[in-house]
Amino acid sequence: MMTPATLVPLDHISMKFLPSSINYQAVLKNTLFLHSIANSIIVAGVVTLVSLLLGSFSAYALGKLYFRGKKIILYLILTMTMFPRVSVLSGLYSVIRFLHISAIQSMILSYFLFTLPFTVWVMTSYYRQLPSSLLEAAYVDGATPFQSFFDILLPLTIPAAVTTGLLAFIAAWNEYLFALTFSSVSPKSRTIPVAIAMFSGTVSRQYPFGEIMAASVVITLPLLILVIVFQKKLVAGLTSGAIKQ
Repeated sequence: MMTPATLVPLDHISMKFLPSSINYQAVLKNTLFLHSIANSIIVAGVVTLVSLLLGSFSAYALGKLYFRGKKIILYLILTMTMFPRVSVLSGLYSVIRFLHISAIQSMILSYFLFTLPFTVWVMTSYYRQLPSSLLEAAYVDGATPFQSFFDILLPLTIPAAVTTGLLAFIAAWNEYLFALTFSSVSPKSRTIPVAIAMFSGTVSRQYPFGEIMAASVVITLPLLILVIVFQKKLVAGLTSGAIKQ
């Protein structure tokens, strides 16, 4: 490792351009880092799927059904997104320790505090944009509210669900504060941000800049792949409602 760091890899003696994959090899041979990738996939995947499932049901009720207190519930959901995460961390940690919940389950449950309200609020706006005549026609044909939701409205909100789900996945994938707290007593449960923060050098007083940068590139690839795969639906979800029909 050269000090000071350079923008391009150079040989420390000849100072010539010398690309090397040694940092990537060190990262990919690190079993704790590979295990943290699996933990992040489990946590972020479960959080995203459950948030979309519960968020879609809630958004359908708040966006298309009529009942008392709907506006109050929406404002309460919005209020939940305004609380700083650190303000609920100590109390949540005490509850989780009292209930003896594992670190992975603790992270999944705690991430719902910021992914679920966001998902409900965003999806509600998309359901509101759908014409009510679709529901009325379904009711005339004898469809139940669940059939109207599952067979008619839900397919129309797939671009919005992809956009919201991807943002929720990124939020859970990059979360650090809760993951650091809940995995402090279980190192094997560390997710990617915590694992990278715990990187240490091979010798005393060495800070592994190269390995940290290589790990950052590696963990960015899954997000890049998801964006490329769902590019069309992502753009459709982001531009939905931009032009009035």
